[in-house]
Order: sequence, then structure tokens, then C-alpha cells
Amino acid sequence: MNRARLGQEAFPAREDYLSFIELLMDASEMFNMRVAAYCLMANHYHLLIQTHDANLSRCMRHINGVYTQRYNARSGCDGTLFRGRYKAILVDGDSYLLELVRYIHRNPLRTGITDKLKDYSWSSHKGYISKAKKWEWLHKNYILDMFSKDKKLQITAYKRFVSKEEPEELIHYYSKKNMPSILGSEKFIKWVKDRFPKNKKEKEIPESKKLCPEVVDIKRAVCRYYKIEEAELQKSRRGVENEARDLAIYLLRYIRSERLEKIGEEFNLNNCSSVSNAISRVKRRLRSNKFKKRYGQIVDSL
Repeated sequence: MNRARLGQEAFPAREDYLSFIELLMDASEMFNMRVAAYCLMANHYHLLIQTHDANLSRCMRHINGVYTQRYNARSGCDGTLFRGRYKAILVDGDSYLLELVRYIHRNPLRTGITDKLKDYSWSSHKGYISKAKKWEWLHKNYILDMFSKDKKLQITAYKRFVSKEEPEELIHYYSKKNMPSILGSEKFIKWVKDRFPKNKKEKEIPESKKLCPEVVDIKRAVCRYYKIEEAELQKSRRGVENEARDLAIYLLRYIRSERLEKIGEEFNLNNCSSVSNAISRVKRRLRSNKFKKRYGQIVDSL
């Protein structure tokens, strides 16, 4: 999802809506991207897409960039149109996929733009209730199959489902200022975190930091390995190195990419140079195979 900046309209005219939908169709073929649902509102859009080639950033950069160019050319404007990078949420297909389709398609009803979904032209709802070939590009069959394996019953079941209001839980979720990056069951969230590479935070994906081990988890892992209490990580003695503390500092920096100031606060260090010195000490120790082995065991435990 993304929203126009400074309260302006992202789709001020019919031509703009059509242009964005055409762009979605082109992108779906160009990037092997499956568009399962969409809804374009005056100042924002919602998309439900699946990217088999793990190229979400590339897809969205193309869509937002090309649309902004076309928008500026038609309106005589210059510069950026959207607030910034799109907001992406990873969705649990087993428990939330249908709910999300309903949430996206019911956007015009919630905002009072229309009182009948079939009258709103700028969402994929019409594609779900139509058998016309022009909607074949829409990845809807997978969703409709979840309602019924009988093709004759699918559209009726979908209409019945989308006519009911979405659960308050989902509305509350989307009303949060800082939405979680994963929508799903606790089991699904754990599965995602377990599969995410713990030693690499993707710079191009801000939300990836939320999938990394938490600060408290890193501290506990270090303490568990060295068989010490967490209070030991706060101790500093002149001329005496605290290997466990240095390693915890290093992990916060290189697994979570925490700011030096933030790390200093966690370990009662008043200046960034003390944090940098601890990180440098760990880098030197990593030349030793014995220390590298200890480091690896702690990372694996995370």
C-alpha cells in the first residue's frame, strides 16, 4: 500500500485510475507478479500480490516510479507523488488471505464512497464476479477455489462472503500507526522468523529489522553461553575486558544494525567511542578460530 504525499490525490481523474491498472497488468507479466486483489482510492492504493521471484522491491519501484512519471506528465507536476517507500505486509495465506481480499474490496464501502461494491470501478471486485476474458490477468482463481471447488458455486460464495463486514481485528490492525510487518497466526510468525537469515538485515527492506532477534534475546543468548547474569553485561572495569559484553554489543550492531547511541544506552556507555572500541575488539578476536567458534555457537542459538 502507498499514499500520496501532502494530502494530494494520487488518482485525480479517470485516466489516472486506468493508467495505474494498465501498469499493474504490464508489471504482472514483466515481473512474474500475481495480482490477486487491488483497490485504488483517491489518495492511496491497496494491492494483494504474490512474487514468485522474490522481487517485490523491484516490482514496486517500477510501479510507483512509472506511474509517477505518467502522473507528472499529465498534470504538469514535478517530483515525487507518494509519501515514500510502499508499506508491505507478509500475509499468512492459510488464515488471513480471504479476510484481506474482503478488506481490500470493501474499502469504498468503509469510506462511504459507494453503498454498492459493484458500482465501484477501481477495484478488482468486478473481476471476481465476472467471467469476462479481460479479467484473466487477475490471479483470482486461487482465491475463488478457497470458497468452493465447484466453479458454479464460487462467485455466489464470494459475494456472500464479501457482503459481510470484515472482523474488527483486521480493521484495528490496519488502523495502527506502525503496523506489524507480518499478518498471521503466532505459528506463522514464528515460522517466518525462524526462516529469516539472522545474520543479515536487508538495507532495502526496513521491516526486516523486525524479523531479527530482539535486543533482549541477544543479551540472553550471550548470558546463557557465558553462564552469567545479565547484570554482568553492564559492568565495566578499567583495564579489564568484558568479552561477553563486547560480543553482545557487536551482535546488536551487526545483526540488528542498531545505532551506536542506542547500543550505548543498553550497556550504560555514555559515548559512541566506547561502543566502537568494543566492536573493534570483537573484530580482532574473530581472527582466532576458538573465538570464532564461540561466536558461531551463540549466533546459531539465536
